[in-house]
Amino acid sequence: MQLDMTKGKPMPVILRFTVPLMIGNMFQQLYNMADTIIVGRYVGADALAAVGSTGTIMFLITGFSQGITSGFSIRVSQRYGARDDQAVRHSVGNGIVLSVLISLLLTFLCLVSMHPLLTLMNTPENIFAAAYTYITAISIGIAANIFYNLFSAYLRAVGNSQVPLFFLVFSACLNIVLDLLFIVRFRMGVAGAAWATNLAQAISAVLCGLYIWLRVPDLKPSLRQFRPSRAVTYQQLAAGIPMAFQFAITASGTMIMQSAINLFGSEAVAAFTASGKLMNLLTQGMVAMGQTMATYGGQNYGCGNVKRIKSGVRAALIADSIYSVSMAVLIFLLLRPCLGLFFSGDVDISAMLPWAKTYCYLCIVFYVPLCTIYIFRNIMQGCGYSFLPMMGGVAELIARLVVSVTAMKFLSYPMACAADPAAWVAAAVFTGVSYRYVIRKIERDAVQQTKEHKTLH
Repeated sequence: MQLDMTKGKPMPVILRFTVPLMIGNMFQQLYNMADTIIVGRYVGADALAAVGSTGTIMFLITGFSQGITSGFSIRVSQRYGARDDQAVRHSVGNGIVLSVLISLLLTFLCLVSMHPLLTLMNTPENIFAAAYTYITAISIGIAANIFYNLFSAYLRAVGNSQVPLFFLVFSACLNIVLDLLFIVRFRMGVAGAAWATNLAQAISAVLCGLYIWLRVPDLKPSLRQFRPSRAVTYQQLAAGIPMAFQFAITASGTMIMQSAINLFGSEAVAAFTASGKLMNLLTQGMVAMGQTMATYGGQNYGCGNVKRIKSGVRAALIADSIYSVSMAVLIFLLLRPCLGLFFSGDVDISAMLPWAKTYCYLCIVFYVPLCTIYIFRNIMQGCGYSFLPMMGGVAELIARLVVSVTAMKFLSYPMACAADPAAWVAAAVFTGVSYRYVIRKIERDAVQQTKEHKTLH
């Protein structure tokens, strides 16, 4: 099931790897939607708003986890592309040790900071207690999130996107079953939704780890390869920390935006949450293309094929632009019928619809710039350049901050919704220019290495 992305025409290779990732990402969003749908229909609109008000904090936690673990896997993909089996296994073992330490630290930091963070975000009083209960329970399950992402990233690094898809589908189905059990049968409320997510991720992480240990010898370290290496630790943290902070910076911007949305009350928060879940589901193809380009870039950079990196980026831009326009049309058509899925019959959908339309219709116009961010950001990260993608996150943060603060000052909901498109345009311009700089640097370095090689021989 491993895919060598250094061979074959770029477009078919990229799509072959991307499609399973897209399906898996959509299933992940589906079980996140299942939380909100079941909470909204069986606990109430205020409970849905409570879960939704923590969505940006959830994005911060999961994004940091994905970023740091993806960074740990970059060295794996580069060494795999260079056919260095021992370095691959050592990188796996070193990354596992680092992930244990990071899980403990991140869990502690989240638990002590949640109450003041929710206060800072203007969380409405009528949903504050439920929001705190939900996000605290999620924080306890951070280790499961990190290790599922780590093992999945390792498999993708060697070209295997099918097995992570299987475990993600399994996790999604299990999460829905546990949601119904904890929320409907045991009446655990929003806490039930959080614990269903934690348990589903923990089981999937264990199964994914067992699969690697039993079936993927290329990723199975020996006991001595679990011993931390200063050089490998430096390389993995040098890649992982900027990627994690890139997610954290982006999440900080969305938290500021959520603070602006919260000012308009629980009805606006509930509608914003429901429409946001739908948009997150249908934009997962962009996320999957970004994940693909990280692996594609890592493998081809590892074998020194710069020309193939450039042709892969062109193919990804064509495919993702077509996908973006298609999803924009789909959201325009599906918003009204899908919105009703999130609420019980006693909720007035017509009152929710204007809030949801304002956000969605502003966003879909800017889907093409959004898709380019994932491609440029991840191809640079796959080639080992993490600083400029992180600064792209800073561009997003500044744009969201300016627009969100303006929205809070003038109490303008449309302005608050415009924070996302403003961030996407800023980051698209920055990462596009950065990619051109990075690819030219890689080309110059390749030419210099060729000259030195000829001189030595």
